[in-house]
Amino acid sequence: MKVAIVGIGWYGFRPNTKDVSFREMMFEAAVRAYEDAGNINPRTDVDTFISCQEDFWEGIAISDEFAPDPIGGAMRPTMTVTGDGLQGILHGVMHIKSGLANITVVESHAKPSDILTMRDIIEFAFDPMYRVGAKNIHFLAGLEALKFMKLRNATREDFAKVVVKNKRNGLKNPRASYASNINLEDVLEREYTVYPLTDLDISRFVDAAVVVVLASEEIARKYTDTPIWIDGIYSATDSTIELSELGEARYMKIASKEAYNMAKVNIREIKAAFVDDTYSYKELQHVEGLSLSDNAVKDLREGEFEKGGKIEVNPLGGHLAKGRPLEVSGLSLLLDAVEYLRQGVVDKAVVASWRGIPTFTGVVGVVSR
Repeated sequence: MKVAIVGIGWYGFRPNTKDVSFREMMFEAAVRAYEDAGNINPRTDVDTFISCQEDFWEGIAISDEFAPDPIGGAMRPTMTVTGDGLQGILHGVMHIKSGLANITVVESHAKPSDILTMRDIIEFAFDPMYRVGAKNIHFLAGLEALKFMKLRNATREDFAKVVVKNKRNGLKNPRASYASNINLEDVLEREYTVYPLTDLDISRFVDAAVVVVLASEEIARKYTDTPIWIDGIYSATDSTIELSELGEARYMKIASKEAYNMAKVNIREIKAAFVDDTYSYKELQHVEGLSLSDNAVKDLREGEFEKGGKIEVNPLGGHLAKGRPLEVSGLSLLLDAVEYLRQGVVDKAVVASWRGIPTFTGVVGVVSR
């Protein structure tokens, strides 16, 4: 059974949305998604709802209590995925493929502007066994960036090229609050946040909500003539900090291999990649993990990730341009992919999310039109 995206809606993607609560953001994104899906009625047409959120981000215990009402799921089957939004899509696909539902709605939201103790929450993720007491929450990314540089003979200029490419690409994206027409010197002359990364190498947080409507093939064709098909999707988690291999995105290698097998796709068919670039070096690491390049640094230098190159990587800017909306990050990338496919720029794309420091969890999805 095939599963399609028949509707998608979003709200926010701004550094601060003080005019709305996270529940109002969810509602606004849901209204847009249902309209995009042919004006479906969530109270009668949707079989199951999935919300992706974490209590610590919300500042509310059992925060999923607030999930059903804003998306039309009150007194309806609603479940929570304590993870990235693309993990929620994976669960939604399983709902439909198993016959549990014909239409499933996946929602994720983030309001980091409300979080007063962001550093403490991220540091807590290392507890209790892995707490290192570092004063800089990006220290692990700095260590891994150095390891990647050593493994791939990469330079700070290579990371800066990723930043420049993505921030310029974001100028075409209405969600890209941090898009900018910058150059290499603008990046390289900044002070380090953590060596070898400057603040421009690190995506900033934004408030956002995204809602996605999934449907079985039979139902999808009733609502739209141009569904976006989810051909394959898989999630993988590497081991702990001590046992994982810094510099190598093994989680992405495992997830992509299985997603490609499920999609029965030849990698050469994929012409666009929407990959997590929370840190500039992560884009290069993830592109290699996706088997889209044997040497991402070399391909970057040769312009293979630009328009007209071998494969367009984050052609709408990625997190470096749009910002990182916590657990919405995967749906943010999926939203870009859906829009790009609908525009007819490419026929098939890959979406790859990472849950961020200090996790080694990734999800890969193959989508087509």
